[in-house]
Amino acid sequence: MSNSITESKNLLTELINRYRNQVDFISIRLEQSQGTNILLRGNKVETLSEGIAIGGQVRVCHKGGWGFATFNQLSTLVQRLEEAISFSKMVGDEETILAPVEPIEIVCQLPLNGTDPREISLAQKKSLCDRYNTILRNYSDKITTTSVRYGDSNHTILLATSDGTLIEQSWIDLEMRFSATARDGETVQTGRETSGSRRGYEDLMTLDQQVEDSAKRAVEALSLPSVKGNTYTVVIDPILTGLFVHEAFGHLSEADMLYENPDLLEVMSMGKRFGPEELQIFDGAAPQGHRGSYFYDDEGTPAKTTQLIKDGVLVGRLHSRETAGKLGEEPTGNARCLNYHYSPIVRMTNTWIERGKTPVKELFNGIKEGVYARNWLGGMTNGEMFTFSAGEAWMIREGQIAEPVRDVTLSGNVFKTLANIEAIGDDFAWDESGGCGKGGQSGLAVGCGGPSLRIRDVVVGGEAV
Repeated sequence: MSNSITESKNLLTELINRYRNQVDFISIRLEQSQGTNILLRGNKVETLSEGIAIGGQVRVCHKGGWGFATFNQLSTLVQRLEEAISFSKMVGDEETILAPVEPIEIVCQLPLNGTDPREISLAQKKSLCDRYNTILRNYSDKITTTSVRYGDSNHTILLATSDGTLIEQSWIDLEMRFSATARDGETVQTGRETSGSRRGYEDLMTLDQQVEDSAKRAVEALSLPSVKGNTYTVVIDPILTGLFVHEAFGHLSEADMLYENPDLLEVMSMGKRFGPEELQIFDGAAPQGHRGSYFYDDEGTPAKTTQLIKDGVLVGRLHSRETAGKLGEEPTGNARCLNYHYSPIVRMTNTWIERGKTPVKELFNGIKEGVYARNWLGGMTNGEMFTFSAGEAWMIREGQIAEPVRDVTLSGNVFKTLANIEAIGDDFAWDESGGCGKGGQSGLAVGCGGPSLRIRDVVVGGEAV
């Protein structure tokens, strides 16, 4: 643990006590991070670096107006604090409403189950990337482009607020991304895989099969027919379910999108039915061991598990202290920032659909013609609408998985899609590959998961009929 942070506790406390009577709320967040980044593209090394970042942010609220400033040197903290106070007074003309949080003084560290990546040399990490890159490049002579990315980071955060909170929290995050592009004449297909962990370096050392699978999918897709665009009953695997619940529904549950949009707030009104009685949706940083897990958010609110949908009905949403205060609800511990350059905003943590009761094999029963989609290549959302690309897919014929197809995209309206869930599988899997983007803060680590789902009337794009 860095002395540059721990020795600053008295300074932060003294400054907050000195200035607290001038405004309604003060928060000072110091951050120290160190990490490794490696990027191999083809047979070239594009990035090979280790670095340390130290900095901080000041947030001040006065009469509902926020002032924000960042710094890289503690010697400028007083100046930045006074600037933030000045900014808040320039824009504040209403009432500061922040949901109360019990103040806490604590030092906490997310536990590792394996090796700290700081104990692994840069040469060893590079060798791991080389091994995976060799697997991709050697899979087939049709592979034309490969990419291997490695990243690890260690974060220590010190947060002090005028409420009396003083939290020192630290964690380690790891991630690897792989892609292989195959070409046959004018036909080009790409396979991708991502793996992340907050448990230990060992989680990244045994990904050979996963890496090979990404190359295999790219090559095999070259000779597959495109799916015929149509509306189908689809079955999706837990990985696509996790992507769906995060992208299509999770963002709509973030309360800062709601209180600023009265029409959306009316759509997302508590007690409204969105899906079948079996549907349960949660978000929370409290479950340990996932990439969206922590003990306290970036406002000092304890991590919780929030049920968003219970028995198909909307019962909760995700909050910062400000959104909870303005909507008269409880803070949920979802105020997060990517790093000290950004102010905390409402973000998901680990988002999932609870497992159901239908055996996975029975999800296919009675489907005369449909689509089975697994894994993901990418996706996008725009309000209530979503479009996702499946990593691999098969046709379903007469209740059986049939021929594989490519270029499968799933799109629709999230509310109609939730209502069209016909069955929820009894399986479940977590996807720790997520890097969420919002408000210019891209790459924030999250977890998502769920069971396999059967959904009717999904628009599947591919080759036009």
